[in-house]
Amino acid sequence: MERRRFLALGASIASMYGFRTSAFASAFASDWPQFRGPMRNGISAETGLLKTWPASGPPQLWMINTLGQGYGSLAIKGDRVFVQGSSSSASILFCLNRADGKVIWQAALGPKVDEGRGNGPRGTPAIDVDRAYVLTENGDLACLRVRDGSPIWRKNILKDFGGKNPGWLISESPLIDGNRVIVTPGGPNASVVALDKMTGATVWTSTGLSDGAHYASPIAADIGGVRTIMTFTSRSAVGLRASDGKLMWTYRPAANGTANITTPVFADSKVFFTSAYGTGCALLELKAQGGEVKATEVYFSKEMQNHHGGVVLVGGHVYGFSNAILTCLEYTTGKVMWKDRSVGKGAVVYADGHLYLLSENNVVGLAEATPAGYKETGRFTIPDQGWPSWAHPVVSDGRLYLRNQGWLACYDVKAR
Repeated sequence: MERRRFLALGASIASMYGFRTSAFASAFASDWPQFRGPMRNGISAETGLLKTWPASGPPQLWMINTLGQGYGSLAIKGDRVFVQGSSSSASILFCLNRADGKVIWQAALGPKVDEGRGNGPRGTPAIDVDRAYVLTENGDLACLRVRDGSPIWRKNILKDFGGKNPGWLISESPLIDGNRVIVTPGGPNASVVALDKMTGATVWTSTGLSDGAHYASPIAADIGGVRTIMTFTSRSAVGLRASDGKLMWTYRPAANGTANITTPVFADSKVFFTSAYGTGCALLELKAQGGEVKATEVYFSKEMQNHHGGVVLVGGHVYGFSNAILTCLEYTTGKVMWKDRSVGKGAVVYADGHLYLLSENNVVGLAEATPAGYKETGRFTIPDQGWPSWAHPVVSDGRLYLRNQGWLACYDVKAR
């Protein structure tokens, strides 16, 4: 009964946000199968979680510190956890036992790349039934068997599509949309591409769009019967027709020239984009017309300049860090409801009425998701690994997962 109720709630959320429900319905209630969760929006439908934490934080169930270097978050399916990391020379996908964090298998995907802001992979794998799709910092894209990590197909999206690795390396997490995998190589007439998820064969490239890649991960949604891929490139927010990759709209004011990172948020036939470096945020209204989708600006605001860490939409309000300040905006108007320094600039996800916050300075926070004001109900710190804590937290099956470079810990946040 509990699982059926969860799936019914998940289907309702999927319908509200314009996502297909088939992928969600095939997941277990405890799954977090891709970057930013089941609906790729940082939202967990779980309930029955702790409302407050003790001063030391919730109980730690297990911890490992052997993942090497990397900034990516986690994907969880069934009894397994999938996370990218590295060895001294290779970019690696690790498969862990969900119960205790022990390594079940690991697969080398290509060379590890070193970079001045931190070495190794930045992305999060996507798990689709019995396959894992993973993209490295060097553009190596692989489809692996979940059971043992054996390869099904591999390719390098930079080499195959003439892309150039952005300055801080590829940070994208692949999107599985139906029978396709969507990635952003940033090549000539191939800024965004769709591949057959079973074979890796090219289905379409974004002819007419040659923007370089930046650091964002795409989403997909149905708008008036037109399936649409939306993401940031190096220059613009863009919308592509999912059936053939046709560029339907571009919007530049929300993008900056340095680093466009944040995954867009879609709801109610509108999409929200935000970036930092003095830029801001915008809400675009989307309307289907003649088999295409057109975008019209509802508002542009400087009040949400999300550098990294994402934003979540809960109860008609957007929550996220505007640079270092946690900010709550009204989704439809951009009106600021409140601002607070909170735990400091970082990442946010939502579950059971609360925001789960992880600052890049290793502070973890729990706060009520309410437009009435900032109400913190828990805080603790995780070990400093010498680099910023940029991996997004995960809430799944009553557990909170926090990753910082080679260190990963699992906490019990289920109310008893």
